[in-house]
Amino acid sequence: MQTDTRPQHEWLLAGDEIFPAMLAAMAAARSTICLEIYIYAPGRLADRFRAAMTAARQRGVAVRVLVDAVGSIMLAKDYWRPLCEAGGEVRLFNPVALNRFWIRNHRKLLVCDGHTAFVGGFNIAPEYEGDGIKRGWWDVGLKITGPVAAQLAVSFEEMFARAEFRHKHFARLRKTGAKKSVALPNDQILYSGPGRGLSPFKHSLHADLARAADVQIMVAYFLPPLRLRRALLRVVRRGGRVRLILAGKTDVRLAKLAAQSLYRRLLKGKIEIYEYQPQILHAKLIMVDEAVYVGSSNLDPRSLHINYELMVRVRDETVTAEARTLLAASLAQSRRVSAEEWRQSRTFYDGLKQRWAAFLLNRIDPYLARRQWRSLPE
Repeated sequence: MQTDTRPQHEWLLAGDEIFPAMLAAMAAARSTICLEIYIYAPGRLADRFRAAMTAARQRGVAVRVLVDAVGSIMLAKDYWRPLCEAGGEVRLFNPVALNRFWIRNHRKLLVCDGHTAFVGGFNIAPEYEGDGIKRGWWDVGLKITGPVAAQLAVSFEEMFARAEFRHKHFARLRKTGAKKSVALPNDQILYSGPGRGLSPFKHSLHADLARAADVQIMVAYFLPPLRLRRALLRVVRRGGRVRLILAGKTDVRLAKLAAQSLYRRLLKGKIEIYEYQPQILHAKLIMVDEAVYVGSSNLDPRSLHINYELMVRVRDETVTAEARTLLAASLAQSRRVSAEEWRQSRTFYDGLKQRWAAFLLNRIDPYLARRQWRSLPE
């Protein structure tokens, strides 16, 4: 009898579903827990995760945590003491230093026993608790069991081993570099990061868009490069449909202004724009025909060219059908922006602010990141 090696997927919506599932996986872990997160903020939720990992370590589970140094900067210096005293390992990715501050690890990943993994846009912070409608930010996670989780565990090991981030040579190595893809049945894992070379996420997305008929994109921060914007416009010109679900409420005002700098041209090209209304939108979910992308990456310069990011591309009938339902529910909670409304509501001062925001995020932020990357030793 052959073992079924196909991955199993389960969508998790907002913190009310994401965090209980992650904590349950930790409670069930028997050999390893690997947690990699961008923001780990103090509060009751963080304490619950720390307690769950400490309890796991006390029953003999190997526990390792990798948090971004900037994303976890609000934690007390001795915050991880209970876990470390129990034998757990905690590392800060790219410890804060002026000469490399700009390059961050934005990935979100939990792998338990090398068999169960969670990916998405979520961080471990109080604002993510809720249903994304009545309270808490709107985010999406995907639970994956099977071979994909094993590959994600390998990726965690690579990042954990290089947490100090004092050299850049590892990003140029093909087998262990930041920019690579791993193909599995129905799933593809797309890793990206700073440095030279094509982003597998961008490459895969362009390939899907080249023949797409129906595109739905839900991201918190939207400022794609010109080539990607043209690819979206071409979908509409050949008779397809493109719908964007963007932030109506945001935690980064500059990012929203930058996204709005593109509205006029996108609306003129018949791309539909919707803004999510109930809460802050933080999800990263893209559907191109039957292919679904989910993970940590936004469609902006920082995610596409600067941060370390992780996306999973899935082609599975059930996953696609559920993603379509999920996106339809998000659209129902969003307000459509019409071309006429946008033209009438946008003042000269609004346009100036939006163009300035786009300039900062398109030019200044990548420039500073490139300078710091080039200054790192080989």
